[in-house]
Amino acid sequence: MSSNNLNLTSNSKILKSTSIPTLISGPCSAESEEQMLQTARGLINDHRVHIFRAGIWKPRTRPGLFEGVGRVGLEWLRTVKQETGLPTAVEVANTKHVEEALEYGVDILWVGARTTVNPFSVQEVADALQGVDIPVLVKNPVNPDIQLWLGALERLNRAGITDLGLIHRGFSTPNNKPYRNHPKWETIQQIRSLAPGIPLFCDPSHIAGRRDLLETVSQQALHLGVDGLMIESHINPDVALSDASQQVTPAGLTKLLDALDLDHEHVASKEQLQDLRTLIDRLDHDLINLLFLRSDVSKRIGEYKRANALDIFQAGRWSEVVEDRLRLANEIGVDESFIRAILDAIHQHSIGVQNEVMNTPASVKKEAVK
Repeated sequence: MSSNNLNLTSNSKILKSTSIPTLISGPCSAESEEQMLQTARGLINDHRVHIFRAGIWKPRTRPGLFEGVGRVGLEWLRTVKQETGLPTAVEVANTKHVEEALEYGVDILWVGARTTVNPFSVQEVADALQGVDIPVLVKNPVNPDIQLWLGALERLNRAGITDLGLIHRGFSTPNNKPYRNHPKWETIQQIRSLAPGIPLFCDPSHIAGRRDLLETVSQQALHLGVDGLMIESHINPDVALSDASQQVTPAGLTKLLDALDLDHEHVASKEQLQDLRTLIDRLDHDLINLLFLRSDVSKRIGEYKRANALDIFQAGRWSEVVEDRLRLANEIGVDESFIRAILDAIHQHSIGVQNEVMNTPASVKKEAVK
């Protein structure tokens, strides 16, 4: 999808005209009216909180887990809005969710990661919003697929939704540690280049997965220029029915915000440069770990080829690899010559590893194991 296909409003209702990022906060799940009101009352003590959020319907991998309170939670959310004056936001995943959220006057909707991954579900939400003027935020899909993320924006825009925003909540990868969902911070630049002008929020709660990482993740996101944060808050996180370890109390949120540099004017500061260098260090460490895993797979391929008397160099297979990787590079905007140089180096190393395996007799290997 080309960003030129999107007809976006230049004055988003989602963003506030302040010098600090827009902050969306509230419990992962609505559990009771008292829990909602106590949390909201705590949050409005901090003027930096702009929007109250709560999960009414909770998608779960397996049945039997807490899947949200449903419609009654919208009544509690409306009460919160009446008492505090805060705009409200909920996640929707189907036509019924949209219709009920609109019926109860919810101000902002968001499409969750499990919904973004399914174009049929996104289209259902888009169809239900046809002709409705409401801000909609779209979380990135569970897996790192930028095209799915962009496709969800396009489907909503074609339904007439022009007040759109993005939420970066991290991705499920083979090695997420120490995060719950790997931030893959480079995707922020990728999505900004493909969808310029669309507000971008970060969800540190779902990236971190635990309270002690929230400050680090939030500050990194801010230094990368996000427009806002979505941080989960619960009046008593330890007894929360979902995502207890990643939620903070309203007082804890204030303490967290006090520790952050929230001023957009400081994005070019030395502190930001150090944070970006730290990010580079972490990405390099991830890269080295991936190269180690790839080298190990090459070794196992060499063992298979030796056992089956196959040639090391398979020209057809390598042509397919290069074509596929360069196609991906072009899709996400990485320089082709840069990727080609990296592929050549990796390929030469892989051949070297397989040569070593092929030239090592199987009996020698068995003896070494003993």
